[in-house]
Amino acid sequence: MHARQNPIVAFALLALVSLVGFVAAERSAGCGKNPTISSKQYTISVNGKQRQYFVKLPDRYNKDTAHKLIFTWHQLGGSAQKIVNGEDPNRGGVLPYYGLNAISNNTAIFVVPNGLNNGWGNQGGEDITFFDQLVKTVEADLCVETSLRFSTGFSYGGAMSFAVACARPKMVRAVAVISGSLLSGCSGGNDPVAYYGQHGTSDSVLNVSGGRSLRDRFVKNNGCTAVSPEPQPNGSRSVKTVYKNCKEGYPVTWVIHSGDHNPSQTDSGSSTPFAPQNTWEFFSQFAAN
Repeated sequence: MHARQNPIVAFALLALVSLVGFVAAERSAGCGKNPTISSKQYTISVNGKQRQYFVKLPDRYNKDTAHKLIFTWHQLGGSAQKIVNGEDPNRGGVLPYYGLNAISNNTAIFVVPNGLNNGWGNQGGEDITFFDQLVKTVEADLCVETSLRFSTGFSYGGAMSFAVACARPKMVRAVAVISGSLLSGCSGGNDPVAYYGQHGTSDSVLNVSGGRSLRDRFVKNNGCTAVSPEPQPNGSRSVKTVYKNCKEGYPVTWVIHSGDHNPSQTDSGSSTPFAPQNTWEFFSQFAAN
């Protein structure tokens, strides 16, 4: 005979899940398997279209260790290959994997999707479907902590990360939107997701007002207290604002700087872009639930 569960305990657990909302800790089906996926480019069929993506495993991948899963989406005119290789950050380019792989200490698997027409138009939600299939494919073969999926990108890639937060809030633990705007849509967009946003007041491609609008949706969704007056850069130095009174587990951080449309913006006196460390610190605050 099976012991009956105390109905009060069962109700309390259900209430806790409803309150917390994010995915409970669970190792993917790929844990313990000898992987067939390695660090290279792959092709998958999505809605009858051939879509390409790269996977980057940790240098010391362990099939029995559950890893973070980080999606890195490229900008308009960029490509997955350029995210993998990196481009000269002194010319507005990106560090490989937005600089995250270099500081991940072998704790993360990176997925780098390639956009149609070098962008993320997400027509009919096809790029969200691409995301869904990538999660399913990767996690069936590799060992992932399913409560620690993340998404980041610059410009159009930031817009796509925002779209993922809107459409798949229970599938992604946090997003980092670098100089983004509402370009890839927002299906849903009423549930909380931990949110890091970054933008420049001199952005000549996507106005800072667009980035603030994306941020404010998740300030509201996450139950945070709005900040007034609007945070401003400190001259040529960025200013980080951590919002207060957010729902437990759903923080919002906003970084404002005085620069242009640049994923590799640095502070005065520094040659190191601040987005990678800020993003990694934001993602790393979460442990398996």
